[in-house]
Amino acid sequence: MIVSSYLVIVSLVIAILALSLRVVKEYQRLVVFFLGRFQVVKKPGLRIIIPGIQQAVRVDLRVITMDVPSQDVISRDNVTVRVNAVLYFRVVDPEKAIIQVEDYYNATSQLAQTTLRSVLGQHELDEMLSEREKMNADLQEIIDKQSDAWGIKVTNVEIKHVDLNDSMVRAIAKQAEAERERRAKVIHAEGELQASEKLLAAANVIAQNPQALQLRYLQTLNDISNENATTVIFPLPMDLMRAFIENKE
Repeated sequence: MIVSSYLVIVSLVIAILALSLRVVKEYQRLVVFFLGRFQVVKKPGLRIIIPGIQQAVRVDLRVITMDVPSQDVISRDNVTVRVNAVLYFRVVDPEKAIIQVEDYYNATSQLAQTTLRSVLGQHELDEMLSEREKMNADLQEIIDKQSDAWGIKVTNVEIKHVDLNDSMVRAIAKQAEAERERRAKVIHAEGELQASEKLLAAANVIAQNPQALQLRYLQTLNDISNENATTVIFPLPMDLMRAFIENKE
């Protein structure tokens, strides 16, 4: 009976030690409560928790990647789009993350969804498509400021997709095509203007120097001789034709 009593005591001690010992990893912290009151945040290593008197909650300090579900957003110019994003955050204060909020992961997810809708709703569609970096920075700043009371640090927010319906995609395609045509016409008009200015300058030079017209005439004949043309028209100077007319008269 004495041996049996010792065995029972030893078994109880081993069971209590097994329940008391906790191994905390390097990227974890142990938030300890003593009779329901916060006591301490224990660091990595082998830690002892008294069963029944102390309660411990593990908190992961690594960066968490969260997919923000697609949200229906109405832009400032009344265009409905579906937007989703990805959120990167981590716990920097384990005490606040456990005490100040019931479930910090779910709370951060809900906060990201509502902030995504409210921030993007203040922008027009063109801004959503062309100024993502600015909107990412705005989202990160707002979510980080509101989640600071929970001991959460938001390191980055990235908008992944902005999905449009088929009619809006066709409208944007038409708009882009019209913009390309406008640019082409502007470039063509600018080219015509520059060419007319050069021609006017050349005409002024020729008007001041009649010899330049003769040189241009000879250059034109040289260019015609290098081409494989079946019909060649030789323009004759009016001075030469006037001499023949006077001799005939």
